[in-house]
Amino acid sequence: MSIRLVMLAIFVLSVQSVVAQNIFKAVVKDGDTKEVLVGVNAIVEKTTYGASSDANGTIIIKDIPDGVQRIKFSYLGYETETKSFTFPLASATSVEIFLEQDEEALEEVIISSTRGTRTIQNIPTRVEFISREELDEKGSMKPGDIRMLLNESTGIITQQTSATSGNAAIRIQGLDGRYTQILKDGFPVFAGAASGLGLLQTPPLDLKQVEIIKGSTSTLYGGGAIAGLVNLISKTPEEKRELSLHLNGTSGKGLDVSGFYGQKFEKVGTTIFAAYNRNWAYDPSNTGFTAIPQFDRYVFNPKLFLYLTENTEMSIGLNTMFENRLGGDIEYIKGKGDDVHSYFEENKTQRHSTQLTLEHRFNEKHRLDFKNSVTYFKREIGVPNYTFEGTQLSSFSELSYTYTEQKTEWVAGLNLWTDKFDEKKQSDFQLRDYNQTIAGVFVQNNWNLTNWLNLETGLRTDYVADYRVAVLPRISAHFKITDKFSSRLGGGFGYKAPTVFTEDSEKRQYRDVLPIDKDKNKLERSYGLNWDFNYVTSFGGGNVTFSVNQLFFYTYLDSPLLLQPATGGMYQLNNIKGHTDSKGGETNVKIGYKDFHLYLGYTYTDIETKENAIKYENILTPKHRLNSILMYEVEDQWKIGLEAYYFSPQKLGDGLKGKSYVVCGFMIEKIWEKLSLYANFENFTDRRQTRFDTIYTGSISNPDFRDIYAPLDGFVMNAGIKLRF
Repeated sequence: MSIRLVMLAIFVLSVQSVVAQNIFKAVVKDGDTKEVLVGVNAIVEKTTYGASSDANGTIIIKDIPDGVQRIKFSYLGYETETKSFTFPLASATSVEIFLEQDEEALEEVIISSTRGTRTIQNIPTRVEFISREELDEKGSMKPGDIRMLLNESTGIITQQTSATSGNAAIRIQGLDGRYTQILKDGFPVFAGAASGLGLLQTPPLDLKQVEIIKGSTSTLYGGGAIAGLVNLISKTPEEKRELSLHLNGTSGKGLDVSGFYGQKFEKVGTTIFAAYNRNWAYDPSNTGFTAIPQFDRYVFNPKLFLYLTENTEMSIGLNTMFENRLGGDIEYIKGKGDDVHSYFEENKTQRHSTQLTLEHRFNEKHRLDFKNSVTYFKREIGVPNYTFEGTQLSSFSELSYTYTEQKTEWVAGLNLWTDKFDEKKQSDFQLRDYNQTIAGVFVQNNWNLTNWLNLETGLRTDYVADYRVAVLPRISAHFKITDKFSSRLGGGFGYKAPTVFTEDSEKRQYRDVLPIDKDKNKLERSYGLNWDFNYVTSFGGGNVTFSVNQLFFYTYLDSPLLLQPATGGMYQLNNIKGHTDSKGGETNVKIGYKDFHLYLGYTYTDIETKENAIKYENILTPKHRLNSILMYEVEDQWKIGLEAYYFSPQKLGDGLKGKSYVVCGFMIEKIWEKLSLYANFENFTDRRQTRFDTIYTGSISNPDFRDIYAPLDGFVMNAGIKLRF
């Protein structure tokens, strides 16, 4: 009898337990449009129960215990909503949940490089977006310049062009640095003579975001963007004051001090950025030559914003930079030079660039924009028995008109770009002076044809003085195949006007390089194609997020400009009878679980040049590259990251093959409301070229430097403090 009573009690309790498990049904919609939202995550707080909305916006969560339960609804670009429900529910019908768009979050992902007003989710052009949070993280690793910021992206390598001075250029998809257009707020201020040092002289700490477009994009801003463009977007003032100070020191004998102030008032606003970067000569490998040169750099970027009327805004800015950089023999730099310790490479540079923008909105549909910049750049290069010195004066002016409808957007405009370089006469050698003027007119359209297809088309025509006309069509399409799966397909034409400022000329400090011959040289022309697939999903009740992006790329470059030996020991830049093919793929995988984020990237690059029916592999391009980053991040509390990068062997200019290598890094940052402390251990396995290969041949007094394909500075630890007032 007692056994029967026990069995009966167990049965009753089990029935009660089953009854206590409830089912929650809801349909999630946009608060404004009332359209259903697909992929919204719903989590029952303090439990593991959750689900995501399906194609009909429906969410079903099972086995919810009795009592008051709080359910949190979250979706990218929308404000998080938390609702309380008492179970069992009074009705079994579905509950309607309305989410409101997060205006601040949406503003952060508006892309300006494509000139339109669409968000990154809705533009057909494939744009890689580096947010302010990521910039802040990379600023802790390398606060003095943007090399690391770009070098850690798939498909991008910052190629060092000097063993002793550290000069570097950016390579996208294997193409030389001169084929990438670097912009600051849409202005081309790093072209020509400034290209070899532009990356090294641009701190990331006053940037709001960075936008990268890979592939031929000359239609957007004119010649020079055959491989792609990088647009550095500066911070703008907000009503809440921003005042910060950043101090950083490195084991590589470096010191960085920078400050930023920004605030918007009723009719005026301002941002002011100032930085001082200092490094003492550093040689960790005891080769006798600097791995990091000695330099002093001052940067000052003030900007004034005028809100003239409700519909009219104006900004006036100045970017100014002074730097003295000295690399070479350590003993010479220390003041102990003699007949043996005599090699040096000295760079003295200064850049002053003004920016003026004026925007007038006639109404919500019509907008007129004017922008102008003038850049003065002076550079002096000195090596034993040789000096190169010159000044570059360039300007960029653009007038554009934008017409925006709900389904379509038109942008049309014209611009004028001038570039004048004057070399100071040092000997009887021919001067490399040039004067380029380019006038262009462009029109582009962004058209939302259907819910599943966006189309972006553009056409630019540039008149290049001495080199005639370049016509540049461009088209991109965005296919929304499902709510989780999409694809972008795009391509366009490009060109590059010839100058003496190439990576190969830079390696020689322009010594014995003959001037461009406008009667023999011609425009380098290209066409390119990008095709990518993107898949985003979540599972495990929304706790795990997963995305993968696969890109395939191809660029055909006709008559590339190459530095070749000429008579009398000279060198001449010639347009070869042939072409260069760059093809390959990039794979990016992102996995998130709670506060952990894993980023995996793989780049395959196959770049060859065919000249007079002879095909050969281009130098300094790893065919295989792997990126991996694991981040643990608790918002406003902790950032901890572990990184590893693999580079496959690269062909070198002397016909030999470099070694493969892996670079690892670790960083940690503790964040408080007004203060952050961080430490970064870069390349802690101390991989450097001098450990497994040589960097020069010949004697220490007359070295012949080889190609640099791996780090020279090895393990460098840096630590610092960020103060927010």
